[in-house]
This record gives sequence, structure tokens and C-alpha cells, in this order.
Amino acid sequence: MENTKKNVWKPIAIVALCLLLIVSTCYGLGVGYKQSDESAPASSQTQETSAEALSLWNDDAAAKQELLDYVAAVTAEGSADFIPVENRIAVFDLDGTLACETDPVYFDHCILKYRVLDDPDYKEKATDFEKEVAADIVQWIDTGVSPDDLMVRHGRAVASAFSGLTPEEFVSYVADYAKTEAPGYNNMTRAEAFYKPMLEVVDLLEQNDFTVYIVSGTDRFIVRGLVEASPLDLPANQIIGSDENMVATDQGDTDGMDYVFDDDDQLVMGGEFLVKNLDMNKVTVIQQEIGVQPVLAFGNSGSDFSMAQYALNDNPYKAKAFMLCCDDTERENGNPEKAEKMVKSCEENGYTAISMKNDWKTIYGDNVTRK
Repeated sequence: MENTKKNVWKPIAIVALCLLLIVSTCYGLGVGYKQSDESAPASSQTQETSAEALSLWNDDAAAKQELLDYVAAVTAEGSADFIPVENRIAVFDLDGTLACETDPVYFDHCILKYRVLDDPDYKEKATDFEKEVAADIVQWIDTGVSPDDLMVRHGRAVASAFSGLTPEEFVSYVADYAKTEAPGYNNMTRAEAFYKPMLEVVDLLEQNDFTVYIVSGTDRFIVRGLVEASPLDLPANQIIGSDENMVATDQGDTDGMDYVFDDDDQLVMGGEFLVKNLDMNKVTVIQQEIGVQPVLAFGNSGSDFSMAQYALNDNPYKAKAFMLCCDDTERENGNPEKAEKMVKSCEENGYTAISMKNDWKTIYGDNVTRK
């Protein structure tokens, strides 16, 4: 009788052992229902993280969902829209796209006015040309009308007014100025005047292995100084702007082809304006300095359209362009007429419009108010 019991249980034990091995193998390979159940929360967590990345955007903002869907599509391995990391290039304008555009005028115009008219260490040294440009800026502030030729003349005045400074001194000067109070707002410095929802966009892209560049019409070193003092963490080699020349301290009028930088030299700003980085110049400099066609472009004005078109035209990868519309007159220095024109331009050109008024929960933070 005892042998009979053994014979009965032996095959049962073998079957049980086999089942145990099968189950263990399945778990070891990460397959089976439990693994599938565990993968669901992971997917939910990914969606939650994406939502948190743009938490300052309203949930019904079409631009928000479009950007999230885009990032998900181009970063998913195996996706038809997958973009290799080295081609995930995003370019951003600065004024009116990442930061306050006019308070009361552009940041780089404000700092030139200060340098020439108010800086106790420089105003007595300012040239007549620099004073003329500064006077035009004051007139712009007073009347709201900018002279047609001010952009280039301003670039020349910036180059001469900061001539002789090392790049480090120039950047430090700008960073110190940027820490002054924003004149049109309460509880905010100029350096803090970055759009918080757009800082979330930069974070989202960087977390998904995009390389982010600023491509601005503002002087390159002024942008570097402003960013250095700001909440935006972006290295200097990812900042592109308008340019002036640089020389060695002992170079004098000698051409760079005929001069050798030596132990006694420092690199300083040379005082000669080279290029205003607007419109088509943005396309040129992107190719020169980045060398890769962007797949994302963010701007806010017609001077950014060439950059946007460059990202969209004949791109081997899925590409998009977003344009900010300055339609908020309560929390920002909005311009409804300009915003309406931008919405129309977006419709005509295939860009995605971002409404500062309707798409964002906040702009600078709830404690910041307009004066």
C-alpha cells in the first residue's frame, strides 16, 4: 500500500516541479500577467511626468498637447517618427519667446541706455554717436515709436560702448544690470522676467535629450549675461546672437592674419559691429554654428519666420514651429493687434500658435503683477 502511494505522488510531484520551473522562468524573463500589470503603472507614470513637465500650462491648451504628443512620438524607439538624439535640435528666440520682450523696450536697448546715460563709470566717456542712439531709445520709450534704422545703429553703439572689456567682464556687467528691478512689474527683477511655462518647455526637451539653443537678435554676450543671472540653465556655447568683433589687447590695428596672440594679451571686445542676427541671418548662423537642421523652432515675430521655415522645409524628420502670441494685457505687456496678426500668420504658414493669455496658468509667477 505504501508503494502504491509513492507511485501516485511521484508523477504529481514531477508535474508540480515543472510548473514551478515554467512560472519562475516567465518571471525571470519579465513576461506574464504580473509583468504586464506592473508595466501599466510605469506607462501611467510616464504620462504623469509629461503632464508635470508642463504643469503651468492649462490642460485644454492645444499647443501643450501637440508638443507633448510630438516629444513622445519622436523619442519612442521604433516609432516611425523617431529622431536620433544628435538630430534633436531645438532653437528658441529670446525676447518675447523665452523672456519679457519690452519693459519698456528690449533688454539690450535698456542696458545701452543705462551704460551711456546713467552709468557713473562710463557716461562721461560715451561718444556722441552712442549718445544719439541712447536719445533715440529714450524717444522710443516716451512715444512708443522706434526709428526704422535703430536696430543696426543700436548694434553699432553696443559694440563701441563695451569696447575694451573682456568677454567675462562684459557678461558680468550684464548679469549685474539684469539683477535690477523690472520697471514695469512688482516683485521681479529683469533677470527673473523669463516666462515660467516656456522654462518648462526647455526642461521637457532637455529631459528628452534635445539640445536647446537660443538664437537671438540680441547681442550674444548680452544674452549670456542675462541668462547667467536668470533661472534658465543654458551653457554659453548654446547661445547665439548678434555679434561684434574681438581683438587682443596689444593687437591695435593689426589684422588678425598678421598678429599672434602672446602671453601679455587678453581677448577683449573690439568695438566693431558685425551682424544683426535677425530674419535670414538666423538661418545662416544656425548652419554655421550648429551645423544641424533644427526639428523644433520657437519664436514670436516675423523676424523668426525664416528660422521656423528652415526647421520645417525639406526636413527628413518630423518638425514643428511654435509662435508665441502676446495677447495677455493683464499679466504681461500684451499687444492684442500684434497677437491677432501672429495667429493669422500661424494659420497661413503651418505654425502652432501659443496664447499667453489662454494657454498659461501663470507667466512670471502669481506674486508678480504689472504696475
